[in-house]
Amino acid sequence: MGTAPSRPAPDFTEKRRVQVAMAAQAKDLADSLATLDMNAVATSRNGSLERALLEDWEYVAAKDPVISLSRTILSHTDISTSLLKRTPVVNDTFVFNTALPFIPQPITNQQSSGRCWLFSSTNVLRYTIAQHPGLGLAPDAKFQLSQSYLFFYDKLEKSNYYLENSIELADKGLDDRLVQYLSAAPLNDGGQWDMVVNLLERYGVVPQPIYPESYSSSNSGRMDSLLTTKLREHALRLRKLDQALRETEWHVNLVNQDKVDQATEARLGVLRKKKEDFLREIYTMLTVCLGVPPSPTEKFTWEYFDKDKKARSWTGTPVEFYKAFAEGAKNKPTDAFSLINDPRNAYDALYTVDRLGNVWGGKPVRYVNTTSERMKQAVVQCIKANHPVFFGCDVGKFSNSPLGIMDVDIYDYEKAFGVTFGLTKAERLQSSESSMTHAMVITAVHVDEEGKTVRFKVENSWGDALGDKGFFIMTDKWFDEFVYQVVIPRSLAPKDLVAVLDKGEATVLPAWDPMGTLA
Repeated sequence: MGTAPSRPAPDFTEKRRVQVAMAAQAKDLADSLATLDMNAVATSRNGSLERALLEDWEYVAAKDPVISLSRTILSHTDISTSLLKRTPVVNDTFVFNTALPFIPQPITNQQSSGRCWLFSSTNVLRYTIAQHPGLGLAPDAKFQLSQSYLFFYDKLEKSNYYLENSIELADKGLDDRLVQYLSAAPLNDGGQWDMVVNLLERYGVVPQPIYPESYSSSNSGRMDSLLTTKLREHALRLRKLDQALRETEWHVNLVNQDKVDQATEARLGVLRKKKEDFLREIYTMLTVCLGVPPSPTEKFTWEYFDKDKKARSWTGTPVEFYKAFAEGAKNKPTDAFSLINDPRNAYDALYTVDRLGNVWGGKPVRYVNTTSERMKQAVVQCIKANHPVFFGCDVGKFSNSPLGIMDVDIYDYEKAFGVTFGLTKAERLQSSESSMTHAMVITAVHVDEEGKTVRFKVENSWGDALGDKGFFIMTDKWFDEFVYQVVIPRSLAPKDLVAVLDKGEATVLPAWDPMGTLA
């Protein structure tokens, strides 16, 4: 059940759609060039704004009745609220004909933090764990995994990752683009699926009562600011120490004796000892803000009620809990991988992002690029196989959070302003207009009689007050435009895309590439 065919049929429909879109763009460009008046003279000869231009623009706008009405209304009301279209609200119904049989409760809430990737990944994981016969949980049992537990160790690992990068890049100037980029947000709250897997494999996971929320896990801004300030200080101290060590007599002598490797090893030993002293401070700050977490090898006892309302308990370490109830599953986290839709780059190819990660020496973040249509087909395959889907998207575009609707037609912006928004998905990525900003979980899909996806049901992590008791609806067209990533188990993924992953020859995108943004 749910295994993709070993030789899937070529996606001619999607390829044809892309070809038609490219042809239309080429025609539009040709038409615009053909109508250009090459003898036209700009009002401003030096590029500055002339008063005459403003007068001309206002003369045209003032005569437009739609613009006049928009000015009357939108100057003193919220733009999106006023331009909400009724038809999409009516049509985007929360009805789905292919769905998971149950959803664990409660709907989670990341509060004022950027931990969506941890909430989404643990929501996927708890679906598997909740069904494990060894626990005997009821389908409607209130059960969460501790997002804060993974959050603590992610912050600690990211701190180490940043300082190791700082050591490795110490020979580059502080104005180097890569150094500047890595220093901009050395340990922000976001992350990626492969980074979750790194944490799970290293630290395991615990039920939420074992390591519950704290103020700073739910409101992470001030903690993040203080940690970032301290990390930047540590990075500068390590750079200065690196320079001082290079100038020492013993280091110079080793280099002059062509013992560069020995010199490097000795220098790194000193730097890493100092780095560990710095990380002790970061660890202490984290424990003050989040509380002392269980050690991954420390035994804990979790008490709960099973499906028969009988009190039960489980004792073991976080790593043992993960291995017992998640790693042994049919579709375990380590076997899942990311499909992305990045139309800037070649499809059927593997990509990674320079310096993107959380655990130094851990699993790299890797993406297999494919069409949006194939990603949607993979999602349907997963839902049919009783497996929720982690995905990354640009949630703020053409969405209404109170209603829980993500639909490119939900607002009438173009008519109200008298403009068109013509950027393609590739152009939005190229111009920094869009990127992955949020991770959620797909739990259901509605398909038509021909098997084409119509809409998707999405489990968010913003509490149950938004959307349909915390669930959102995502239209097929919105998926095409603003979904960039879905995480699919190998057993449910198209075999040719698994082969791309296994080939392992990844193109390395620069650290600042939009595919390196953390959901």
